[in-house]
Amino acid sequence: MYTRVIAYGGRWLHGKIVDGLAATGIHPNVLTFIGLLVNGCAAVVFGMADPEHPERYFLLGAGIIFLAGIFDLTDGPVARKQGRVSAFGAFFDSMIDRYSDMVLYMGLLVYYARIGRFVYVVLAAVAMAGSFMVSYSRARAESLIPTCKVGFMERPERVVLLIIGGVFNRMGPALWAIALFSTVTVIHRIVFTWRETAAGRILPGVRASR
Repeated sequence: MYTRVIAYGGRWLHGKIVDGLAATGIHPNVLTFIGLLVNGCAAVVFGMADPEHPERYFLLGAGIIFLAGIFDLTDGPVARKQGRVSAFGAFFDSMIDRYSDMVLYMGLLVYYARIGRFVYVVLAAVAMAGSFMVSYSRARAESLIPTCKVGFMERPERVVLLIIGGVFNRMGPALWAIALFSTVTVIHRIVFTWRETAAGRILPGVRASR
């Protein structure tokens, strides 16, 4: 019962935020770009973290990422509410999401480089690469087959892990999880696409090429 009340309250609040933003007439692409700027602020906070007390900065960064998530969750519904849904809007949202991912990992890269933690510099780079490959593997697969939604380490899961890592000052384990499970997701999508193409379930007009 409590979970249903919380879910209902969340949907109600989300709907009110969407209605309010739509009423202002703000363009959905502007909301998408604001989300990138807010994530950029979180990245700066991560990069500036005090090596003696990083938990304060990580907690603040996690809060800023949570704030950025509001824009991520509202740009699409606002577009539908305003009748501004477009192919370019979907493309723009996807591209900005990749930049939002990148800046957060760059902030962590700067922090670990500043404190001389080479292993974690590499780990943050691997997590960043894995995040990109999860998105790229789906986009490339869906240029060949109808859909490739398998795997579980999508952007919402990665963002939640970064928030958890920041709140509990466990950014290292969060990055390990992102790096590992992003790789598992990419492998899953490769295998899935291989099976689909081998079974002949490819999009019309697709030609074999390397």
